[in-house]
Amino acid sequence: MTSKQNFFRNVRRFAAALSVAAITLTAAAQESPAPVFIGLDAEFGLVNSTSAQSIERGIAVAIAEINSAGGVLGGRPLVLIPRDNRSVPARGIANLRDFAARQDLVAVFGGRYSPVLMEQRPVVEELGLILLAVWSSADGIIDNGMTPNWIFRLSLRDSLAMPAMLDHLAGRGIDRVGLLLANTSWGRSNLAAAERHLSGRARPSIAGTEWYNWGDQTIIDHYENLIAAGAEAVVFVANDVEGAIMVREMAQLPAAAQVPIVSHWGVTGGAFVQQAGPALQQIDFTVIQTFSFFRADPEIANRVLDGARRLFGISRFEDIESPVGMAHAYDMTHILARAIDLAGTTDRAAVRDALEQVRDYRGLIRHYDRPFAPDDHEALGPDEVILARYDARGVIRPLPGNGP
Repeated sequence: MTSKQNFFRNVRRFAAALSVAAITLTAAAQESPAPVFIGLDAEFGLVNSTSAQSIERGIAVAIAEINSAGGVLGGRPLVLIPRDNRSVPARGIANLRDFAARQDLVAVFGGRYSPVLMEQRPVVEELGLILLAVWSSADGIIDNGMTPNWIFRLSLRDSLAMPAMLDHLAGRGIDRVGLLLANTSWGRSNLAAAERHLSGRARPSIAGTEWYNWGDQTIIDHYENLIAAGAEAVVFVANDVEGAIMVREMAQLPAAAQVPIVSHWGVTGGAFVQQAGPALQQIDFTVIQTFSFFRADPEIANRVLDGARRLFGISRFEDIESPVGMAHAYDMTHILARAIDLAGTTDRAAVRDALEQVRDYRGLIRHYDRPFAPDDHEALGPDEVILARYDARGVIRPLPGNGP
């Protein structure tokens, strides 16, 4: 046989081998169940943020449990697709459009920032895309006028957070409270919640309201204006960057000029402790939460920790950053999986309807008799709201005797 004949024979053998391999791979692909996709649109690229990562971890731990138990729809695995919006609404909207174009993507989880989800509302309705809010708290995210409503929340809402913060201060004997708010839809949501809660009540009263902008390099003037107006304590609506600025500036004031601060939970979504430094232990600083691993059902909490250990090398509850994001996302993922099975399809409208029908889920945060209903897309209520403090190691711990 000539070398030329040998060459062509080898080419034919190689082509035949490729053909067999292609047939084998195609058959394997046909035998392997197609995945069901979940999107996550969150602030991954934001400097010092830990909230998006925490949400992603909660989803991932739940997906690992669900897939190891057989997945959804008779054996199809769940697969998470994360996207970064950098806390910019326009990026979040673009991400939603990309997600909506993907076949078998049933729902998208949102991130920390209420202004992003507020801007996404009309796009969600236009696309018929399920949006799951597991951190953002502005009331208008759910109170959006949609029929049907495509947004579901397993998180705090401002009309729960603000009353809890104000009542906590009233319980400490505070009569006049200053409000220090972010100049965003989130801040305005909290002002409306405070005014509703205090309407017709004698105490506490609002001594004044001050607005700061994201990116401000100093906030202390706003704080001092509230003190000058007679505030005996301040309710602070902030994220980690501005929260840390405020803490460092307050710690430089004389002790007599410092009043208690009760903060919304935005500060817990980033490297707040590291940014605030030792100043955090020098002032009276309380933060609102909906969940603590230190008070959770030990069986479920330890199962989640085992999953976090396998996937991310996290071995202690104290090492879980932004714990509410992880807990909310974990429970919401399990509820979503049940809705997919209940719907029997990846059709988003059917899954949306099924989310309102899920029953009897024993979750990490609580037992949900019915997480959602047609007229109620809020999975958490006042019983889940707790107040907490950062200990000397920067771990968020509930106040004694507070909450569930």
